[in-house]
Amino acid sequence: MTSTAPSDLPLTGLTVVAVEQAVTGPYCSRQLADFGARVIKVERPGDGDFARHYDQALNGLSAYFAWLNRGKESVVLDLKTEAGRTALERLVHRADVFVHNLAPGAIERLGLGYDACAAAAPGLIWVGISGYGPDGPYRDKKAYDMLIQAEAGVVSLTGTPEARAKVGISIADISAGHYAYSSVLAALIQRGKTGRGTRIDISMLECLVEWMTPQLYVQIGTGKPPARAGLRHNMIVPYGAYRCADGEVMFAVQSDREFRRLCQSVLERPELADDPRYARNPDRLTNRTDLETLVETILGSLPVATVVERLEKGDIANAVVNDLAAVAAHPQLRARGRWTTGTADTGPFPALIPPHNLAGTRPRMGRVPALGEHTDAVLAELDAGGSSPRNPRPPN
Repeated sequence: MTSTAPSDLPLTGLTVVAVEQAVTGPYCSRQLADFGARVIKVERPGDGDFARHYDQALNGLSAYFAWLNRGKESVVLDLKTEAGRTALERLVHRADVFVHNLAPGAIERLGLGYDACAAAAPGLIWVGISGYGPDGPYRDKKAYDMLIQAEAGVVSLTGTPEARAKVGISIADISAGHYAYSSVLAALIQRGKTGRGTRIDISMLECLVEWMTPQLYVQIGTGKPPARAGLRHNMIVPYGAYRCADGEVMFAVQSDREFRRLCQSVLERPELADDPRYARNPDRLTNRTDLETLVETILGSLPVATVVERLEKGDIANAVVNDLAAVAAHPQLRARGRWTTGTADTGPFPALIPPHNLAGTRPRMGRVPALGEHTDAVLAELDAGGSSPRNPRPPN
């Protein structure tokens, strides 16, 4: 991927002020930083963003913080003091985008609710990320990723028939951060047409429930939820991990046509494709126990290598169930040059190039800032009064 000068990135010249912590807000603002926006991250005195201290996985640097905060400027402000609140207000009113994901009502208590900001800065794009949204009976409930996974019904579908499980990554946080990011891009286009900013309210619950829509439709349409199926798909059969003589193979049959190929080329039982119990996916779903038992009986006498060879011959999608060490060394990521080096005051660390893949444009993957590293410089800009913080040299 070719390198791109900072001045040529799509969002160069935009200033983002982020009063953020943990995952959702930082994920939104980091993507803006990757594409050239100046992101001023406001942190509390002492410990800063509490995600700095989740772990010390990367030479003392938190894994989440390293992932979510590259290319930002860290400014420490004590928002319990008048001086801190005044500085934040001045920063926000001169910004293009204001992102926050503090506890419900916290930003409004600082005098930076949408109406106040819009009156002072009509072009500002104001982005609030919360668990449940700015109104409704759940407005004031605290929200964290696993809690939203539970409220959204994700854990009711994840796991085995015997035990529920959460998704192993912060899916609620990530979905909300990504909807916030894409909404900011849409709002910037809108501002280019109207000259005015707008308010964006992102609810973690709503983002995750949106991703649950097909499963909700099954519930609404049939009166029953899709069953938990472990490493099997709960709405498509056969689709998942199946035992072989010396391990497991993951494969996916997406259509009745593919099922016929599976029966012919992999199971070597072509007559199964015409069996009325299995001919259509709804039938296979109804009779999944019998079918999947039969599949594993046939594959159980074959080594993984043979099954994979047959799957490839039959043009059936398949995959290896990798552990994290295998993913870190994945040959496809290596062949496509997806790994680069991130930097922080704790030293270098491996970093993945984000997957937006705009042709001819390489995201700016700046250094992860130390707590308060840019406080003096940013406040000096405010005190100078004449220059806006919108177009300075971006951080390294």
